[in-house]
Amino acid sequence: MSQTKTRRPKAETPKGFRDYFGAEVTERKAMLDRIATVYHRYGFDPLETSAVETVEALGKFLPDVDRPNEGVFAWQDEGATEGKSGDWLALRYDMTAPLARVAAQYRNELPAPYRRYAMGPVWRNEKPGPGRFRQFYQCDADTVGASTVAADAEICAMLADVFEDLGLGGDYVVKINNRKVLNGVMEAAGVLDPADPSRFEHERGIVLRAIDKLDRLGEDGVRALMGAGRKDESGDFTKGAGLPASAADVVLAFTAARRDTGAATCAALRDLVGGSAIGAEGVDELEEIARLLDAQGYGPDRIVIDPAVVRGLGYYTGPVFEAELTFEILDEKGRKRQFGSVAGGGRYDDLVKRFTGQAVPATGVSIGVDRLLAALTAKGRVGADTTGPVVVTVMDRARMADYLAMVGDLRRAGVRAEVYLGNPKNFGNQLKYADKRGAPVAIIQGSDEAARGVVQVKDLILGAKIAQNATLEEWKERPAQVEVPVADLVATVKAMLEGR
Repeated sequence: MSQTKTRRPKAETPKGFRDYFGAEVTERKAMLDRIATVYHRYGFDPLETSAVETVEALGKFLPDVDRPNEGVFAWQDEGATEGKSGDWLALRYDMTAPLARVAAQYRNELPAPYRRYAMGPVWRNEKPGPGRFRQFYQCDADTVGASTVAADAEICAMLADVFEDLGLGGDYVVKINNRKVLNGVMEAAGVLDPADPSRFEHERGIVLRAIDKLDRLGEDGVRALMGAGRKDESGDFTKGAGLPASAADVVLAFTAARRDTGAATCAALRDLVGGSAIGAEGVDELEEIARLLDAQGYGPDRIVIDPAVVRGLGYYTGPVFEAELTFEILDEKGRKRQFGSVAGGGRYDDLVKRFTGQAVPATGVSIGVDRLLAALTAKGRVGADTTGPVVVTVMDRARMADYLAMVGDLRRAGVRAEVYLGNPKNFGNQLKYADKRGAPVAIIQGSDEAARGVVQVKDLILGAKIAQNATLEEWKERPAQVEVPVADLVATVKAMLEGR
């Protein structure tokens, strides 16, 4: 009689997802804790929402409309009652949509304005690729219910303080733009009619997408997309917005309007928007933000008005901000390039309106957690203690209680420690285990040491350094292993750890 072979599941991570181990998790948590300290200092409260929202509450904000469920991981709830089908549910794809739902649901209980920060994973059903994952962390801070641009200025100042507290002073710049100014420029260019905003909507969409690709396609490529269209390297043709060259000149002049000072930049923008009321309002807002930041001591070395910031202009309704890290790194081909953007945000006054029918002003920022952590690692600014635990080795399994007593004393003194719980027969394997754990110190006590009431304390990191570099004389002066009375174990280990 033949037996069917048991099919075993593959031990592999799903495509687009990854696992995070010890040091990565510890370093990320340490970074997020430091960011949360800044947010807390500014008076923002933490908020945790469910990873799952109804599809109706999430809305239709993802760009990957060709993906299943428009880019979200969604399923239909089985909780059908009285002939009604269950709700469609989905994993959250950002932190902003859940905030809009919370602001609407608890609007009578929450303070107004409501200031909150949120940190955690989000999920997007996107096509995975190098550095592009379907699950990643976001770290957001938002103010809901404040129409004054002082709220936008505060977000920018807080973002600058985050980078300062993370040790990135001098290595970043926060850039500010305004969607209203762009609207004024498009009005001046003839693709926005204040009396009938629905006119030229298609053309404006093409213009927005085109200028968002400025860094990738260059001025000529963007000009082509605003005109007749553009053919890419593969031969595919993308139809353009059909703007005359003069209109394209006005839009491109907007992206290049940055001057040496914020006042000069705003003056150039005011010329570009001409008689547009919405454009003039946007310039007024930029001038007010610059004035408020200057009063707090945030100069152009940290925060600047920069019309070249175009990412997100199609989504936001007013001020837009982006934070860039300005130090250089080497790309995969060994070429020098700036690290680039690690945070972005802006004003989105229409999001809560979906639930209440009433416009609710809101502004906020989102930090790319993985990118910022990679930047801190590149700069050697990761502040987490990733040292492994002190390992108490086991020489005699029958004396396990003694070893647990030692580790208990170390833990009560605040020292991270563990007893080796594998097979103690091969002592070499225990030291290999300690090395793999990144242990700074190993504790050794055999029957001879136990009879004399002493332990051997082995400095594993110092021992490795001595083996590599030190002379015999240096090794004698700083031995990597010492014998101490059991009563001095904790003090000796703490002295070794503090002496690094």
